[in-house]
Amino acid sequence: MQKTRLGRTGLMVTRSSFGALPIQRISFDEAKKILLKAYKGGINFYDTARMYTDSEEKLGYAFSDIRKDIIIATKSVATDRKTLLEHLETSLKNMKTDYVDILQLHNPGVLPDPEDPESSYAGMIEAKKKGMVRFVGITNHRIKTAIQAVESGLYDTMQFPLNSISSDIDLELIEICKKKDVGLIAMKAMSGGLITNSASTFAFLRQFDNVVPIWGIQREAELDEFLQLEKNPPELTDELWEVIKKDRTELAGNFCRACGYCMPCPVGIEIPTQARISLLMRRAPYQPFLSDEFKEKMELINKCIECGQCKNHCPYSIDTPNLLKLQLQDYNEFYAKHK
Repeated sequence: MQKTRLGRTGLMVTRSSFGALPIQRISFDEAKKILLKAYKGGINFYDTARMYTDSEEKLGYAFSDIRKDIIIATKSVATDRKTLLEHLETSLKNMKTDYVDILQLHNPGVLPDPEDPESSYAGMIEAKKKGMVRFVGITNHRIKTAIQAVESGLYDTMQFPLNSISSDIDLELIEICKKKDVGLIAMKAMSGGLITNSASTFAFLRQFDNVVPIWGIQREAELDEFLQLEKNPPELTDELWEVIKKDRTELAGNFCRACGYCMPCPVGIEIPTQARISLLMRRAPYQPFLSDEFKEKMELINKCIECGQCKNHCPYSIDTPNLLKLQLQDYNEFYAKHK
């Protein structure tokens, strides 16, 4: 499997790497099976986070015997030194290791003050000095904040949503990271499942030798697909460009990226799915969305209490409550037509 240098970390990571957010939805044994198959297939870089419920524990369950052979990145949402170090201690315990290769600040709205001895950044540097962390990084969904972080020179890696439908402004981050020698990790490479042709976004991102996609994998079939793409990397042909152009047309505008920062919802609305149901119904097999169980979940939108939590936490500044209402209306029309 091809590897690339992850910026100034010097870490040689596989150009297809593993996003471990989705494994929180499966059992420990199923997660172990998939993770070990990924490792045996050549993948050596795994990204998780403290807030991904039991994802870190599953990595520890699968990889404790081969820890030295893999590269692990995790994240903390802490905004102060003390909490970050507490999160890190929990992460190390969960993953059955005494260090993480990359510790990342998890999508901060404002960059911490590096001169503040009690900041989250100070906590990362302290952890690095103690040998608990090899490199420090940051993730973000806001392009201005991401560029600011990279240009600060304080972070070894940047994790940002990048895929074949990314805007030109977002894609500028690739060259900025290259100039600053900051490792660039691409999350949301399938745009939260809205990109249905994996070969198109795989080939698009493969153009850039400093971009490392972390494919979010939950099922063995998904892993098999990316392992196969690595064996025979597709070229960015005219045919795949047509797929990308079609995706960009259909997915233009301000839509839910399913990042999940809006969750949990106090009334149980599954926002990352329901806020983009009109797209999912038209870009994926729609039959599962017509079940009585799913319809009941959609009806929860009518119970929205307008608390503003989802709207305030959206990194894309989407008016989530209004979007949900529009999605419910579209869903009911689609349901009536196809049920």
